[in-house]
Amino acid sequence: MTKEFDDTNWKQEYRGYTSSKFEWKLLEEGARSYMQGIYLGSLYSRWKKIKGYDKYDPKPNEGQMQSSFLDFENRLK
Repeated sequence: MTKEFDDTNWKQEYRGYTSSKFEWKLLEEGARSYMQGIYLGSLYSRWKKIKGYDKYDPKPNEGQMQSSFLDFENRLK
């Protein structure tokens, strides 16, 4: 899968959008725990939204992702 945008320097770019010492440290040193990894992922998502790159994220098709118990029972028959 190829990306439509360059995100190699996203951490350096995101520093211009935050003044939080915790976020700066996380961006510089990386995640050291599971929750910090999740938080770092949310920072990446925010950066993509700020830059307008979130439009490249795949969107689920409404009708195909949902099913009911009745559909499940019908498939078993």
